[in-house]
Amino acid sequence: MSPTARALTPQPEDRVLSIADHLTEAFPALIQGGMGVGVSGWRLARAVARTGQLGVVSGTALDVTLARRLQRGDPGGDLRRALACFPVPAIAERVLGRYFVPGGIAPGTPYRPVPRLGLRPSRARDELAVAANFAEVFLAKHGHDGPIGVNYLEKIQLATPAAVFGAMLAGVDYVLMGAGIPTEIPHLLDEFAAHRPAGITVAVAGADDARHTVGLDPGALLPAPTEPLRRPKLLAIVSSHVLAGYLARSPRTRPDGFVLETPVAGGHSAPPRGRLRLDEAGEPVYGPRDEADTGRVAALGLPFWLAGGYGTPDGLAGALAAGATGIQVGSAFALCRESGLDDELRRRLLRAAGAGTLEVRNDPRASPTGFPFKVANVPGTLSEPGVHERRPRLCDLGYLRSPYVKADGAIGYRCPAEPVDTYVRKGGSAEEAEGRQCLCNGLTAAIGLPQHRADGYREPALLTLGQDVTFLRDLPENHSAADVVHRILLGAPA
Repeated sequence: MSPTARALTPQPEDRVLSIADHLTEAFPALIQGGMGVGVSGWRLARAVARTGQLGVVSGTALDVTLARRLQRGDPGGDLRRALACFPVPAIAERVLGRYFVPGGIAPGTPYRPVPRLGLRPSRARDELAVAANFAEVFLAKHGHDGPIGVNYLEKIQLATPAAVFGAMLAGVDYVLMGAGIPTEIPHLLDEFAAHRPAGITVAVAGADDARHTVGLDPGALLPAPTEPLRRPKLLAIVSSHVLAGYLARSPRTRPDGFVLETPVAGGHSAPPRGRLRLDEAGEPVYGPRDEADTGRVAALGLPFWLAGGYGTPDGLAGALAAGATGIQVGSAFALCRESGLDDELRRRLLRAAGAGTLEVRNDPRASPTGFPFKVANVPGTLSEPGVHERRPRLCDLGYLRSPYVKADGAIGYRCPAEPVDTYVRKGGSAEEAEGRQCLCNGLTAAIGLPQHRADGYREPALLTLGQDVTFLRDLPENHSAADVVHRILLGAPA
């Protein structure tokens, strides 16, 4: 049923009446952001989708979150229930056999590692990624008919094909992609929908004109298909009308719509255009060149949503007036009851935000990707200088490693957040490594899945949030996802 029809028909209490005069037949007015590692989990996405708006799961590192939750005994059995519906039982059985621990591992026990991303093919790695993305989307879609999307980072190219295919197997409705330029994703979706092998180009430092790719052959994992997969819509997350125009220029690169994000949105944001300048607090300075022209984006003829500081009724009204289809909202959902954040950390963020003491810094150095990254200042987390300085520069996950050509012509992998001497030995610079944080382990710890080292060390959390938290003034204490949707679309609590 379309949003317009929903607005004209009596609905159950968990459905939101939309602003019928402004909504389209095909698209939701509200997109829930796909945040962090597991913050936008299946419970949050399902809660939003039950209101008729677009619930989004984060597709980042789903292989490790599945593996760790299985090692914790899969309380409630949800993951096992999803894997029981995976179309190739043998693959699900191999994943369970490798990672599921009845009753869970003992507290303080290190998690069993998952295969690292790389250019060399690995069936075990592909099976885990496909199964994990299938399970997350399957659970998000269960029990309602609302739309579900999955959010990926273009920067993590090595993970993309297997992850996308797994989400498509579960019937995902939208794929959202930011932190890069997703020029090859429309074609990838087309090919996977037809069960044809497909891949994407991987950026390899020092490769010159040599092209490196990573891909997936659906036929190597699944029996002969009886019908095509449904092709999800692709929404490219961009920060400028220039990039939107670049992607829309050709059918091969054109997405089905855009999320136009401002610098105050949580997580990664695009660096300022031109020479980087920092303010007195050490944050990037954005100027008129960084303001997207919504008129030019509207002229492309594709739907678009505005994100970053729009999570209020007035924000939605302003977006609609600018020609947008709606808005994307992150932080309000990240702090709701269904969020995947560790509950104690979530409540600490809520208390600080409510007291007006929460600081969120747009750190130009924290992320190994080189993109500015929002870091919420919370004692005991990696935002605290002492905690960061005591942390060994080690990573057992490696999602943000970049491939490069070694002196002997072989492919190696490096990350600015690894030990500085190691990074320099691999051809990086000490200056580039300065101040970098391990987002892989920090964000995984933020959802209650920290790695424990054999020497007793426990990974601290890293918290990210948008810089505008004024939306909390209009939400009830310990609010739900439905509270957020009702407040924005109706201007009143649920």
